[in-house]
Amino acid sequence: MKVNSVQGALLAALACVLVGASFTANSLLGAYPYAGGQALRYGIACLLLVPLAGRGAAATLRSLTRRQWGRLAALAAIGMVGFNLAILAAERTAEPAVPGVFVGCAPVVVAVLIPLTARRRPARPAVIGALLVAAGACAVQGWGRTDAAGIVWSVGALLGEVGFAVIAVPVLRPLGPRLLSATVCGIAAVEALIAGLVLDGAAVLRTPTGQETAALLWQAVVVTVIGFVCWYMGMQRIGAERATLFSGLIPVSAALTAPLVGTGTYGAAQAAGSLLVGAGVACGSGVLGKRRPTAAPAREDVPATR
Repeated sequence: MKVNSVQGALLAALACVLVGASFTANSLLGAYPYAGGQALRYGIACLLLVPLAGRGAAATLRSLTRRQWGRLAALAAIGMVGFNLAILAAERTAEPAVPGVFVGCAPVVVAVLIPLTARRRPARPAVIGALLVAAGACAVQGWGRTDAAGIVWSVGALLGEVGFAVIAVPVLRPLGPRLLSATVCGIAAVEALIAGLVLDGAAVLRTPTGQETAALLWQAVVVTVIGFVCWYMGMQRIGAERATLFSGLIPVSAALTAPLVGTGTYGAAQAAGSLLVGAGVACGSGVLGKRRPTAAPAREDVPATR
């Protein structure tokens, strides 16, 4: 792999590890209004990201078309607010492992969907790697009790995870990772607040406890500001297909950090699943592929999407 691809892989991996750790933070926010908490999280993140957006950010935003603004609104609604609310709704009637298993299938969907929309055949290594990652994610999380509603909302969470990568592809180049992250966080904060007013009314926000404040700041600063920028920088370098492979690290990271707050254990099944995820990432990202001659640049190192 070229240096640019290695950097992209490391950035995508770091982003997904941070997101997985956020699941542990979520367990500390069970009593806080969910949509209101997401509005706070994204609002704080937006304020922190705006200074990092770079000079000319306002002019860039003014140059966006209505279609691009619509895509940004859809990215925030589907890939961020919708994803989070779908997870919450699924866990009302299903054990947390159920939506986790569905979300773990996102690499398979992206590995097939992105090439089809670009009118090309899915790459066999990417599909095989995605299947291994999905199997590993399922092994890490296991399965649990659910009903029809839990499955429907889990499918919604899967669509949200896929949308977070796929919908962003056309607007990543004109905005760049930092401005894209700042913009969608601002939009998501407004959308989450509106959803909270509909769902919770006047109780959408309240003063968080010290523990809740720490969890919200972790989600805003570490998971959102650092995680989102790293994710889109990684996707910019290696493409959505390969970047999404690293989402298999989300349940691995969650399983590793859960014992720290007493909300889970890490045993043989989690270890075996982690190895499968690692093998899938290595296979699909090209790490296990043969090195090509330097005179002929490897096409697999060119981002799969623009």
